[in-house]
Amino acid sequence: MTRSSEVPGFYKRSIEERRAFVREWGGLSEEETRSYEFPPGVDPSTVDHMVENVIGVMPIPLGVATNFRINGRDVLVPMAIEEPSVVAAASNAAKVARAAGGFQAQTTAPVMIGQVQILDVVDPAAARLRILDHRDELLAAANAKDPVLVKFGGGAKELEVRRLDSDRGPMLVVHLLVDARDAGGMNAVNTMCEALAPEFARLTGGRVVLRIISNLAIHRLGRARATFPAAILKTETATGPQVVDAVLDAYAFAAADPFRCATHNKGIMNGVSSVVVATGNDFRAIESGAHSYAAWQAADHGEVIAPLTEYEKDAHGDLVGTIELPVPVGLIGGATAVHPTAKANVKVLGVKSARELGEVLAAVGLAQNFAALRALATEGIQRGHMELHARNLATSAGARPDEVDRVVARLVTERQVRFDRAKEVLEELRRGGG
Repeated sequence: MTRSSEVPGFYKRSIEERRAFVREWGGLSEEETRSYEFPPGVDPSTVDHMVENVIGVMPIPLGVATNFRINGRDVLVPMAIEEPSVVAAASNAAKVARAAGGFQAQTTAPVMIGQVQILDVVDPAAARLRILDHRDELLAAANAKDPVLVKFGGGAKELEVRRLDSDRGPMLVVHLLVDARDAGGMNAVNTMCEALAPEFARLTGGRVVLRIISNLAIHRLGRARATFPAAILKTETATGPQVVDAVLDAYAFAAADPFRCATHNKGIMNGVSSVVVATGNDFRAIESGAHSYAAWQAADHGEVIAPLTEYEKDAHGDLVGTIELPVPVGLIGGATAVHPTAKANVKVLGVKSARELGEVLAAVGLAQNFAALRALATEGIQRGHMELHARNLATSAGARPDEVDRVVARLVTERQVRFDRAKEVLEELRRGGG
C-alpha cells in the first residue's frame, strides 16, 4: 500500500495521536519513540501552542559559560548548543579578558526597520517627497496601532524613502524606523507597515506589494571591546607577544579573504546564537542579520564580506578586540515569554532589558572569536575540539560511563578520532586488550 504524507486534519489530532502516526510511518522502535517524550518541567500544552503539528521536543545541551564580567557586572551565560568546545572556549576567553577588567559593551537604541515596497510609480522623485511631506501624519498613524509601545517610549520614529532599480523596473521602498523597546519587534513593525500601505499607495499613485520587517537591523547594534593581556597569552611554545602577533596575522587573513571571513564570522555566531537559543529568541534572524551586516559593511569598500570583529595591538603590546553586530533580540513576547527554560535562563543572566541582552551577545561573540583565533594561531583548532569530539564518539559507539575516558584516551593518543575507531577500541577494551 502506497503511503501518503497528505494527512487531513493532522493538526487537530492530539500530540499522542500524531506521535503514533509518525512512529508507524517511520517504523520507529519503542525506544526511538520515547525520545520524543517531554522532559520534566516542559508542559506539552505550552509546546503545542508554540508551533504546529507538535510530536515532542528535541533537547540540545545547555551549558553555562563562566568568568564573564560585562560592564563591571559578573555574569553567568547560558548557552544552548550541540557543538563541542564552544562553552569551554567562551569561558576561557572571558577569563583572559577578566584579567584586564572584562568586557565593555553598549547597544544603540532598539530601532527596527519595516519595509514597504511600492511599484508602478510614474514620478518616483516627486513621490518620495510627497511621502516625506506627510511624515508626521504617517508616523502618528503608525503609532496609533501600538499605543502601549508608545507609552513605554517606543513606536515609529522616522521614515526613509529609497529608490531602487530592479529587474522588474524601478521601485520605491519606504523604511519605517520603529523603536521596539524590549520586544523583538516583528509583530509591531509588520502591523504598522500594513496600516500605512494604503496611504503610501495614495500618495505615490503606485502599487504596494511587500510590507515586512527587515532582519538587517543596522540601527540596533551591539558593541563590545576587551583587552587580552599579552603576559597571560603565552603558551609552551610561544611568548605572549608572539601569540598577539599570531592572532593579528589570523585576523588579517579573515579581513583579506572572504572564504576565511565566512568561517571567522561563523565562529562568532557559535557564541552569539547559542545565547540567543538559550533565551528563546530567533537565532535565524540574528544569523541572517549578522552575516548581512558583514556584507553590507564590506560593500562600502568594494569587498564581499567583512569580519564582525577587529583586532589591534595597544601601546603596551596587549591585544585589543572589538565587535559590532546587529542584536535584534527581545525579552517580551515569543518563546522568551512562554518557554520555561528560556525564562529561567534570562533570570540567570540577570538582564532587565533587551539592550542589556544585546550587550551580553556582543561580549560573548567577541570572546568566542578571540578563543578561536588564539587556538588557530597557536595549537590549531582541531586539538581543542579533539577530546570533546572523542567523548561524543565514544558515547555513540556504546561506551558505558566507566569506559568513556579510556576510549577517549586511546582515540586522542592515536589521533584517530573517528566513529569506526571508537567502536574498535571499545571492542578491544571489552576483550581485555585495553
